[in-house]
Amino acid sequence: MSRGLSLLAAALLLACLLGLAVGEVLLGPADLWRGLLTGEGPGGFTLRVLRGPRVATGALAGAALGMSGAIFQSVLRNPLAAPDVMGFTAGAGLGALAVAGFGAGAGLSVTLGAAAGGAGAAVAVALLALTREGLVPLRLVLVGIGAGFTLTALTGFAMTRLPGPEAMEAQRWLSGSLAARTWGHAGQIALTALPLALLTAALVPALALLEMGDDLAAGLGLRVQRARAGLAALGVALAAAAVAVAGPVPFIALMAGPLARGALRRAGTAGPGAVLAGAALTGATIAVLADLAARAAVPGVQLPLGVMTGILGAPCLLWLLTREMERGGL
Repeated sequence: MSRGLSLLAAALLLACLLGLAVGEVLLGPADLWRGLLTGEGPGGFTLRVLRGPRVATGALAGAALGMSGAIFQSVLRNPLAAPDVMGFTAGAGLGALAVAGFGAGAGLSVTLGAAAGGAGAAVAVALLALTREGLVPLRLVLVGIGAGFTLTALTGFAMTRLPGPEAMEAQRWLSGSLAARTWGHAGQIALTALPLALLTAALVPALALLEMGDDLAAGLGLRVQRARAGLAALGVALAAAAVAVAGPVPFIALMAGPLARGALRRAGTAGPGAVLAGAALTGATIAVLADLAARAAVPGVQLPLGVMTGILGAPCLLWLLTREMERGGL
Protein backbone atom coordinates (compact mmCIF):
# COMPACT_ATOMS: atom_id res chain seq x y z
CA MET A 1 0.00 0.00 0.00
CA SER A 2 1.33 3.43 -0.94
CA ARG A 3 2.05 6.13 1.61
CA GLY A 4 -0.96 8.15 0.49
CA LEU A 5 -3.37 5.24 0.86
CA SER A 6 -1.84 4.37 4.23
CA LEU A 7 -2.55 7.89 5.48
CA LEU A 8 -6.13 7.75 4.21
CA ALA A 9 -6.62 4.34 5.86
CA ALA A 10 -5.24 5.72 9.14
CA ALA A 11 -7.65 8.65 8.91
CA LEU A 12 -10.55 6.22 8.44
CA LEU A 13 -9.45 4.12 11.42
CA LEU A 14 -9.26 7.23 13.61
CA ALA A 15 -12.69 8.36 12.41
CA CYS A 16 -14.20 4.95 13.25
CA LEU A 17 -12.66 4.99 16.72
CA LEU A 18 -14.09 8.47 17.33
CA GLY A 19 -17.48 7.34 16.02
CA LEU A 20 -17.48 4.44 18.47
CA ALA A 21 -16.22 6.42 21.47
CA VAL A 22 -18.09 9.73 21.21
CA GLY A 23 -21.79 10.10 21.92
CA GLU A 24 -24.13 10.86 24.78
CA VAL A 25 -21.95 8.45 26.77
CA LEU A 26 -18.22 8.85 26.22
CA LEU A 27 -16.18 5.65 26.15
CA GLY A 28 -12.46 5.36 26.62
CA PRO A 29 -10.08 3.05 24.75
CA ALA A 30 -10.09 0.62 27.70
CA ASP A 31 -13.89 0.31 27.56
CA LEU A 32 -13.86 -0.34 23.82
CA TRP A 33 -11.03 -2.86 24.10
CA ARG A 34 -12.79 -4.71 26.93
CA GLY A 35 -16.01 -4.74 24.95
CA LEU A 36 -14.22 -6.09 21.88
CA LEU A 37 -12.55 -8.90 23.83
CA THR A 38 -15.36 -9.91 26.17
CA GLY A 39 -18.53 -8.43 24.65
CA GLU A 40 -19.50 -7.17 28.10
CA GLY A 41 -19.93 -3.79 29.74
CA PRO A 42 -20.72 -0.48 28.02
CA GLY A 43 -18.08 -1.14 25.40
CA GLY A 44 -19.64 -4.46 24.44
CA PHE A 45 -23.14 -2.98 24.17
CA THR A 46 -21.80 -0.08 22.11
CA LEU A 47 -19.98 -2.36 19.67
CA ARG A 48 -22.82 -4.87 19.34
CA VAL A 49 -25.89 -2.66 19.27
CA LEU A 50 -25.50 1.06 19.75
CA ARG A 51 -22.72 2.45 17.56
CA GLY A 52 -20.88 -0.49 16.02
CA PRO A 53 -23.49 -1.30 13.33
CA ARG A 54 -24.02 2.41 12.65
CA VAL A 55 -20.33 3.11 12.10
CA ALA A 56 -19.85 -0.01 9.97
CA THR A 57 -22.88 0.75 7.80
CA GLY A 58 -21.84 4.38 7.40
CA ALA A 59 -18.27 3.47 6.47
CA LEU A 60 -19.37 0.91 3.88
CA ALA A 61 -22.01 3.23 2.40
CA GLY A 62 -19.54 6.11 2.27
CA ALA A 63 -16.94 3.88 0.60
CA ALA A 64 -19.45 2.78 -2.05
CA LEU A 65 -20.50 6.37 -2.75
CA GLY A 66 -16.90 7.56 -2.85
CA MET A 67 -15.87 4.88 -5.34
CA SER A 68 -18.99 5.52 -7.43
CA GLY A 69 -18.22 9.23 -7.66
CA ALA A 70 -14.58 8.57 -8.58
CA ILE A 71 -15.67 6.23 -11.37
CA PHE A 72 -17.92 8.82 -12.99
CA GLN A 73 -15.42 11.63 -12.52
CA SER A 74 -12.70 9.55 -14.20
CA VAL A 75 -14.84 8.15 -17.00
CA LEU A 76 -16.34 11.54 -17.90
CA ARG A 77 -13.18 13.49 -17.00
CA ASN A 78 -15.27 16.01 -15.10
CA PRO A 79 -15.04 16.62 -11.31
CA LEU A 80 -18.74 17.55 -11.22
CA ALA A 81 -19.78 14.13 -12.53
CA ALA A 82 -21.11 12.33 -9.46
CA PRO A 83 -24.19 10.11 -9.02
CA ASP A 84 -25.86 12.54 -6.61
CA VAL A 85 -25.29 15.60 -8.84
CA MET A 86 -26.43 13.72 -11.96
CA GLY A 87 -29.65 12.43 -10.40
CA PHE A 88 -28.72 8.75 -10.17
CA THR A 89 -29.02 8.59 -6.38
CA ALA A 90 -32.36 10.40 -6.60
CA GLY A 91 -33.54 7.68 -8.97
CA ALA A 92 -32.21 5.01 -6.64
CA GLY A 93 -34.01 6.65 -3.73
CA LEU A 94 -37.28 6.73 -5.65
CA GLY A 95 -36.89 3.07 -6.62
CA ALA A 96 -36.15 2.00 -3.05
CA LEU A 97 -39.06 4.07 -1.72
CA ALA A 98 -41.41 2.52 -4.26
CA VAL A 99 -40.46 -0.99 -3.14
CA ALA A 100 -40.35 -0.28 0.61
CA GLY A 101 -43.39 1.99 0.77
CA PHE A 102 -45.73 0.39 -1.72
CA GLY A 103 -44.41 -3.11 -2.20
CA ALA A 104 -43.75 -3.89 1.48
CA GLY A 105 -40.26 -4.99 0.48
CA ALA A 106 -37.22 -5.24 2.70
CA GLY A 107 -33.58 -6.21 2.53
CA LEU A 108 -32.57 -7.45 -0.89
CA SER A 109 -35.80 -6.27 -2.56
CA VAL A 110 -35.09 -2.69 -1.47
CA THR A 111 -31.57 -3.02 -2.88
CA LEU A 112 -32.98 -4.27 -6.16
CA GLY A 113 -35.50 -1.43 -6.19
CA ALA A 114 -32.71 1.07 -5.62
CA ALA A 115 -30.62 -0.51 -8.37
CA ALA A 116 -33.55 -0.44 -10.80
CA GLY A 117 -34.29 3.20 -9.96
CA GLY A 118 -30.65 4.23 -10.33
CA ALA A 119 -30.26 2.33 -13.60
CA GLY A 120 -33.48 3.83 -14.96
CA ALA A 121 -32.31 7.33 -14.07
CA ALA A 122 -28.91 6.70 -15.70
CA VAL A 123 -30.48 5.42 -18.92
CA ALA A 124 -32.94 8.33 -19.05
CA VAL A 125 -30.17 10.89 -18.50
CA ALA A 126 -27.97 9.27 -21.16
CA LEU A 127 -30.79 9.24 -23.72
CA LEU A 128 -31.74 12.85 -23.03
CA ALA A 129 -28.10 13.99 -23.24
CA LEU A 130 -27.31 12.01 -26.41
CA THR A 131 -26.32 14.08 -29.43
CA ARG A 132 -25.05 13.30 -32.92
CA GLU A 133 -21.52 13.64 -31.55
CA GLY A 134 -22.28 11.16 -28.77
CA LEU A 135 -22.37 11.89 -25.06
CA VAL A 136 -20.76 15.19 -24.13
CA PRO A 137 -19.69 15.11 -20.44
CA LEU A 138 -20.83 18.64 -19.58
CA ARG A 139 -24.20 18.14 -21.29
CA LEU A 140 -24.58 14.84 -19.43
CA VAL A 141 -23.95 16.57 -16.08
CA LEU A 142 -26.41 19.39 -16.82
CA VAL A 143 -29.13 17.00 -17.99
CA GLY A 144 -28.48 14.91 -14.89
CA ILE A 145 -28.99 17.91 -12.63
CA GLY A 146 -32.39 18.56 -14.24
CA ALA A 147 -33.32 14.90 -14.00
CA GLY A 148 -32.37 14.91 -10.33
CA PHE A 149 -34.78 17.74 -9.59
CA THR A 150 -37.54 15.92 -11.48
CA LEU A 151 -36.95 12.66 -9.61
CA THR A 152 -36.86 14.49 -6.29
CA ALA A 153 -40.25 16.04 -7.13
CA LEU A 154 -41.65 12.61 -8.01
CA THR A 155 -40.33 11.27 -4.71
CA GLY A 156 -42.09 14.11 -2.88
CA PHE A 157 -45.33 13.26 -4.67
CA ALA A 158 -44.94 9.58 -3.75
CA MET A 159 -44.51 10.59 -0.13
CA THR A 160 -47.93 12.23 -0.13
CA ARG A 161 -49.48 8.85 -0.93
CA LEU A 162 -47.99 7.16 2.14
CA PRO A 163 -49.75 6.99 5.52
CA GLY A 164 -48.50 9.41 8.19
CA PRO A 165 -46.09 7.15 10.15
CA GLU A 166 -44.64 5.61 6.97
CA ALA A 167 -44.24 9.07 5.43
CA MET A 168 -42.31 10.33 8.47
CA GLU A 169 -39.96 7.35 8.40
CA ALA A 170 -39.50 7.70 4.63
CA GLN A 171 -38.69 11.39 5.03
CA ARG A 172 -35.98 10.62 7.56
CA TRP A 173 -34.55 7.94 5.29
CA LEU A 174 -34.63 10.18 2.21
CA SER A 175 -32.67 12.81 4.15
CA GLY A 176 -29.90 10.25 4.51
CA SER A 177 -29.86 8.55 7.88
CA LEU A 178 -27.93 5.89 9.77
CA ALA A 179 -30.30 5.82 12.73
CA ALA A 180 -31.35 2.38 14.01
CA ARG A 181 -28.97 0.55 11.70
CA THR A 182 -28.13 -3.04 12.60
CA TRP A 183 -25.44 -5.50 11.61
CA GLY A 184 -27.96 -6.78 9.06
CA HIS A 185 -27.73 -3.46 7.22
CA ALA A 186 -23.92 -3.60 7.34
CA GLY A 187 -23.98 -7.17 6.01
CA GLN A 188 -26.41 -6.18 3.26
CA ILE A 189 -24.20 -3.47 1.82
CA ALA A 190 -21.07 -5.57 2.31
CA LEU A 191 -22.57 -8.42 0.28
CA THR A 192 -23.54 -6.06 -2.54
CA ALA A 193 -20.80 -3.41 -2.57
CA LEU A 194 -17.71 -5.61 -2.07
CA PRO A 195 -18.28 -7.77 -5.20
CA LEU A 196 -18.96 -4.58 -7.17
CA ALA A 197 -15.70 -3.10 -5.88
CA LEU A 198 -13.81 -6.22 -7.00
CA LEU A 199 -15.35 -5.97 -10.47
CA THR A 200 -14.33 -2.31 -10.58
CA ALA A 201 -10.78 -3.25 -9.62
CA ALA A 202 -10.70 -5.66 -12.57
CA LEU A 203 -11.55 -2.75 -14.90
CA VAL A 204 -8.83 -0.42 -13.59
CA PRO A 205 -6.62 -1.06 -16.68
CA ALA A 206 -9.51 -0.02 -18.92
CA LEU A 207 -10.07 3.08 -16.80
CA ALA A 208 -6.39 3.98 -17.12
CA LEU A 209 -6.69 3.79 -20.91
CA LEU A 210 -9.89 5.87 -20.93
CA GLU A 211 -8.13 8.63 -19.02
CA MET A 212 -5.66 8.90 -21.94
CA GLY A 213 -8.48 9.85 -24.32
CA ASP A 214 -10.87 7.85 -26.47
CA ASP A 215 -8.75 7.86 -29.63
CA LEU A 216 -5.58 6.65 -27.93
CA ALA A 217 -7.53 4.07 -25.88
CA ALA A 218 -9.16 2.71 -29.05
CA GLY A 219 -5.77 2.64 -30.77
CA LEU A 220 -4.43 0.50 -27.94
CA GLY A 221 -7.21 -2.03 -28.48
CA LEU A 222 -9.80 -0.95 -25.90
CA ARG A 223 -13.48 -1.15 -26.82
CA VAL A 224 -14.18 2.33 -25.54
CA GLN A 225 -17.97 2.39 -25.47
CA ARG A 226 -18.21 -1.05 -23.90
CA ALA A 227 -15.66 -0.17 -21.21
CA ARG A 228 -17.33 3.14 -20.45
CA ALA A 229 -20.76 1.50 -20.22
CA GLY A 230 -19.45 -1.22 -17.92
CA LEU A 231 -17.77 1.24 -15.58
CA ALA A 232 -20.87 3.46 -15.54
CA ALA A 233 -23.05 0.46 -14.68
CA LEU A 234 -20.76 -0.40 -11.77
CA GLY A 235 -20.87 3.22 -10.59
CA VAL A 236 -24.67 3.22 -10.60
CA ALA A 237 -24.81 -0.14 -8.81
CA LEU A 238 -22.40 1.05 -6.08
CA ALA A 239 -24.47 4.19 -5.50
CA ALA A 240 -27.66 2.13 -5.38
CA ALA A 241 -26.15 -0.24 -2.80
CA ALA A 242 -25.36 2.71 -0.55
CA VAL A 243 -28.77 4.33 -1.05
CA ALA A 244 -30.54 1.10 -0.10
CA VAL A 245 -29.12 1.22 3.45
CA ALA A 246 -28.41 4.91 4.11
CA GLY A 247 -30.72 6.80 1.80
CA PRO A 248 -29.65 9.22 -0.95
CA VAL A 249 -26.89 10.90 1.08
CA PRO A 250 -25.73 13.98 -0.85
CA PHE A 251 -22.24 15.18 -1.74
CA ILE A 252 -20.12 12.27 -0.43
CA ALA A 253 -19.69 10.94 -3.96
CA LEU A 254 -18.85 14.45 -5.17
CA MET A 255 -16.31 15.26 -2.45
CA ALA A 256 -14.46 11.97 -2.02
CA GLY A 257 -12.78 11.77 -5.42
CA PRO A 258 -11.22 15.27 -5.59
CA LEU A 259 -10.11 15.11 -1.94
CA ALA A 260 -8.53 11.69 -2.39
CA ARG A 261 -6.88 12.69 -5.67
CA GLY A 262 -5.36 15.78 -4.05
CA ALA A 263 -4.05 13.81 -1.07
CA LEU A 264 -2.57 11.10 -3.29
CA ARG A 265 -0.87 13.60 -5.58
CA ARG A 266 0.85 15.17 -2.59
CA ALA A 267 2.07 11.71 -1.65
CA GLY A 268 3.26 11.02 -5.20
CA THR A 269 0.62 8.41 -6.10
CA ALA A 270 -2.30 9.27 -8.36
CA GLY A 271 -2.95 6.28 -10.63
CA PRO A 272 -6.56 5.25 -11.41
CA GLY A 273 -6.49 2.27 -9.04
CA ALA A 274 -5.06 4.34 -6.20
CA VAL A 275 -7.63 7.08 -6.81
CA LEU A 276 -10.52 4.60 -6.65
CA ALA A 277 -9.21 3.05 -3.43
CA GLY A 278 -8.47 6.50 -2.00
CA ALA A 279 -11.96 7.74 -2.89
CA ALA A 280 -13.49 4.73 -1.12
CA LEU A 281 -11.42 5.41 2.02
CA THR A 282 -12.18 9.14 1.87
CA GLY A 283 -15.90 8.57 1.33
CA ALA A 284 -16.01 6.21 4.31
CA THR A 285 -14.18 8.75 6.48
CA ILE A 286 -16.52 11.57 5.44
CA ALA A 287 -19.60 9.46 6.18
CA VAL A 288 -18.38 8.38 9.64
CA LEU A 289 -17.26 11.88 10.68
CA ALA A 290 -20.38 13.54 9.27
CA ASP A 291 -22.59 11.09 11.17
CA LEU A 292 -20.59 11.75 14.32
CA ALA A 293 -21.07 15.50 13.86
CA ALA A 294 -24.79 14.96 13.18
CA ARG A 295 -25.10 13.07 16.48
CA ALA A 296 -23.01 15.47 18.55
CA ALA A 297 -23.71 18.90 16.99
CA VAL A 298 -26.92 19.51 18.93
CA PRO A 299 -27.11 17.90 22.40
CA GLY A 300 -30.08 15.58 22.67
CA VAL A 301 -30.88 15.82 18.94
CA GLN A 302 -29.68 13.47 16.21
CA LEU A 303 -29.64 15.20 12.85
CA PRO A 304 -29.89 13.14 9.65
CA LEU A 305 -26.57 12.29 8.04
CA GLY A 306 -27.65 13.99 4.82
CA VAL A 307 -28.08 17.32 6.59
CA MET A 308 -24.45 17.32 7.73
CA THR A 309 -23.05 16.15 4.39
CA GLY A 310 -25.10 18.87 2.72
CA ILE A 311 -23.51 21.48 4.97
CA LEU A 312 -20.05 20.09 4.18
CA GLY A 313 -20.69 19.47 0.50
CA ALA A 314 -22.17 22.80 -0.58
CA PRO A 315 -18.85 24.70 -0.19
CA CYS A 316 -17.07 21.84 -1.99
CA LEU A 317 -19.49 22.13 -4.90
CA LEU A 318 -18.95 25.90 -5.10
CA TRP A 319 -15.18 25.36 -5.05
CA LEU A 320 -15.38 22.81 -7.87
CA LEU A 321 -17.63 25.11 -9.92
CA THR A 322 -15.26 28.03 -9.43
CA ARG A 323 -12.25 25.93 -10.41
CA GLU A 324 -13.94 24.61 -13.53
CA MET A 325 -14.97 28.14 -14.59
CA GLU A 326 -11.41 29.35 -14.13
CA ARG A 327 -10.17 26.46 -16.31
CA GLY A 328 -12.81 27.19 -18.93
CA GLY A 329 -14.59 23.88 -18.38
CA LEU A 330 -17.96 25.61 -17.88
